Amino acid sequence: MKITPEQVDYVALLGRLTLEPEEKKKYMGQLDDILKYMDMLAEVDTDNVEPMAGPVELYTPLREDEVKPSLPVEEALANAPARTGTSFRVPKVIE
Repeated sequence: MKITPEQVDYVALLGRLTLEPEEKKKYMGQLDDILKYMDMLAEVDTDNVEPMAGPVELYTPLREDEVKPSLPVEEALANAPARTGTSFRVPKVIE
């Protein structure tokens, strides 16, 4: 698929961009390269490939959910700018 100057103008209009003639020429080439690459990808046989969310399998390392001793209240609130009893005091954010 070959990108036309009119298509670049249309994309620029959608993006509210004003392009100089040399920029249009540059983007025509870049968009054309992108579409050529997409055409190349479309030719790849993916019939036996399992669908996946991403190209790299990611996992979240989790630790065991164990109850552990926490900080004593006095130590946790030691640097608090304001406190009320055993809690942090924060400015009111909802009227």
